[in-house]
Amino acid sequence: MLDFLRPGSLAALRFAATRGILCLVLLYGWRDAGGADGELLEGRVQKGLLALYDFDSSDGSIVKDRADGEQALDLRIADPKAVRHSADGLTIGGKTLIQSEQPASRLIRSIKQSGAIAIEAWVRPARLDQSGPARIVTLSRDANERNFTLGQEGDKFEVRLRTTKTSGNGIPSLASKPKSLRADWMHVVYTYNRAGRARLYLDGKLNAEQQIGGDLSNWNGELKLALANELSGDRPWLGAYRLVAVYDRDLSPAEVERNFRAGRDLAPPTAAELLARKSAANARLFETRIAPLVSQHCLECHDSVTRQGKLDLSHKSAALAGGEQGPAIVAGNPAESRLWQLVESDEMPHDRPPLSQVEKEQLKQWLEGGANWSLEAIDPAIYAHGGGPTKVFVQRLTVPEYIETVRGSVGVDIAKEARELLPRDLRADGFSNTAYNLNVDLGHVEAYANLAEIIVGRMDVKAVARKHTKSRELTDENVTQVIEPLGRRLLRGPLDKEEVTRYCGISTSVAAAGGNFEEAIRYILEAMLQSPRFLYRIESQRGDGSAGPLTPYELASRLSYLLWGGPPDDALLAAAEKQAFNRAEVEAQVRRMLEDPRAVARSRQFITEWLNLDRLENLRPSAERFPDWDARLAADMRHETLAFFEEIVWKQNRPLTDLLNAQITFVTPRLAKHYGLPLDNLPKGDEPVRYDLSSVPGRGGLLTQGSVLTVGGDDASTVTRGLFVMHELLRGVVRDPPPCVDTTPVPTKPGLTQRAIAESRIANQSCAGCHVKFEPLAFGLEKFDGLGSYHDTDEHGNKLRDDGNILFPGEETPVAFESSAELMELLAKSDRVRESFTWKVAQFAVGRPLGAEDAAVVADIHRDAQKAGGTYAGLMTAIVLSDLVQKARTEATASSSLDNTSSKDQSADQ
Repeated sequence: MLDFLRPGSLAALRFAATRGILCLVLLYGWRDAGGADGELLEGRVQKGLLALYDFDSSDGSIVKDRADGEQALDLRIADPKAVRHSADGLTIGGKTLIQSEQPASRLIRSIKQSGAIAIEAWVRPARLDQSGPARIVTLSRDANERNFTLGQEGDKFEVRLRTTKTSGNGIPSLASKPKSLRADWMHVVYTYNRAGRARLYLDGKLNAEQQIGGDLSNWNGELKLALANELSGDRPWLGAYRLVAVYDRDLSPAEVERNFRAGRDLAPPTAAELLARKSAANARLFETRIAPLVSQHCLECHDSVTRQGKLDLSHKSAALAGGEQGPAIVAGNPAESRLWQLVESDEMPHDRPPLSQVEKEQLKQWLEGGANWSLEAIDPAIYAHGGGPTKVFVQRLTVPEYIETVRGSVGVDIAKEARELLPRDLRADGFSNTAYNLNVDLGHVEAYANLAEIIVGRMDVKAVARKHTKSRELTDENVTQVIEPLGRRLLRGPLDKEEVTRYCGISTSVAAAGGNFEEAIRYILEAMLQSPRFLYRIESQRGDGSAGPLTPYELASRLSYLLWGGPPDDALLAAAEKQAFNRAEVEAQVRRMLEDPRAVARSRQFITEWLNLDRLENLRPSAERFPDWDARLAADMRHETLAFFEEIVWKQNRPLTDLLNAQITFVTPRLAKHYGLPLDNLPKGDEPVRYDLSSVPGRGGLLTQGSVLTVGGDDASTVTRGLFVMHELLRGVVRDPPPCVDTTPVPTKPGLTQRAIAESRIANQSCAGCHVKFEPLAFGLEKFDGLGSYHDTDEHGNKLRDDGNILFPGEETPVAFESSAELMELLAKSDRVRESFTWKVAQFAVGRPLGAEDAAVVADIHRDAQKAGGTYAGLMTAIVLSDLVQKARTEATASSSLDNTSSKDQSADQ
């Protein structure tokens, strides 16, 4: 055994390669890419902010970092006598140096990871003859080495940025136009994006720009941040500072202008401006804190349906009108507000835990600040995850995505082994691809190691190597010729130098252990198949955890996993390499990809997840009540729904809501008999065939298929079925019952149907508030038993009905229906249901819950999708082109359309 694991042996190498992934996988598995919420502080952009100095907090010799980050990067003034603190900011009257005492490691790490930067300053130069350039803001070591410098060169601003294509001094630099610098307050912003486009803005307007080659991967992580001089003390700058900020992303032109507007007026704001700011801040407080609070704690009893005390808090006009005890909200006066009185005394919420002290303080603050109710209506569905941004997590591949990624990357079918070895993905928020729930444990680590070995064992490793090199020498140069193209394909983008070096290290170990070229490539392949870049979808992680701008390769990966559930193909990778993802190109790619069978397979994953069809595998109804049940019938129900979905969505290209009332289905003779359908002209066999339902009363659409009807259990529970319709089609929200409530199902008996039991709950004052919202939704399905068979009477001889009424969320008056067919028509024609399809598909597409921050974007998606006919293809196209997918997109395309010329080399520091 010791010999087996002796250092340098091939066995030890395999052991290290297959088990050494543990730390990497667990590390990436728990990383949270949420973070900055993009809110504004006094109108300024906060997202991506790493360091902020407003000089209001300067105290003696220290300039405080006001950014809300992990660690403050405070600066120390070397000679406090050379500066003067005032209401205007900090004036530098003599030579000094203001620097961080420690290297700006966190700032540097974040900017390197994002590949982008923005440097912002409000300054007032003392003279127009300062040069060197005189250092305004610098991250450097001395006059000849820097990561960046923003300085003054006479009547111009000059910025030097170090990249892999510039000198260590940041040459060539970018300068503003001649005579653009004034001895007055000026707002200067320098931005650089991952595509290499550098821009310089003065007072909110673009002044200069150029293309700079390379990237920021060669930044020195040991440099310090400084103001007013070079770290070597020989490039002093005199003037005044009002603000300095550094971001790890490039601000957009609109964001630059916003920051300029937020700080351009140095005079005290007028009373009207102060009032407007106060009102806007109060509105933001309402939208981000109070609306979620009302949704989660108040609407259970005070929506447009329940209106306890005749108070409706779901709509602005009704909330401000108050209830039977008068106004609930008195702006500026919490003590007179009935809402505050009841909350402060813990009388509300009734029969629920009281609000936390923080929630109470927020509510009181909002009331005192003017009670600006800035929304016309509060939709509880968008606040299910609170009012802040829903976090984006690093996304591990689901089991189906892993299988497709292996097939698409190396052409090996690993489906059987992957489903046997990998732990099952668990459902969260209705889907099993929800990013925050895709954890990794030791079972995953062991499975990925074993699967990698199986996959490579089925590959023709010699043929793989021959595609890239004919040599069999174990040299770094030769192995790199294989590693780079393999990495680009398997890891969905180019490798950096450090990654290439790591993979070359495997070949070095193989050579030292006496192995050959083919063995080296085999181990490299196994390592890549266990790499976090293979097992995860990782995009532009920043030091503060927020999402960064996408590279073209990351966008290609987004498109492929969104539409196909697998890796980008050669066409997508080629477009990424050319940085060709403008809107027209993306639209063309989407059209092409939607015509591929992989798009159909991905959509089948959506319907399987949404309806939780996998639960049919474990369905075990009562053998006494349902003696004819067997697993084959469950499989038939699953196949019925999938075939029906494919017919409506793909073959007929109909609106998604037609899934609710289409008068066809797909059945086997076994399932048709179970449903009680005539078997005339139905071919024998186990394959589902199309069946016309136009003359079959009550049946037609998803809700009448056994795969959905079985959610009600053996007793066809109106609670479970009603909640299904409410949650999945209407996006309604209802709280869990209080702990003291007995939720044991009440069985039917002669003279007592499930509907009658439901009506008794609705008549009960303590239950009606919630049950009236969802149980009537199931009344139209009462004639279908627990396994989906249709009957006019139940097992006790009770007559069954399928009439009722439906209450759409946000409405006050229910709509009546006389049959299940009418119910299906109402659902299919409902705007709320159309919106629900948009929200559900979008959630599955991006792999995370959608919330209040996404509502406006989803509304735009829905509008565009409906213009395109409300089809699945139209909806997916709208999602891909929306900010959900495109918002963080790199500006490579825009930049590549500009002149790709650099300014002439400028001289180094003299």
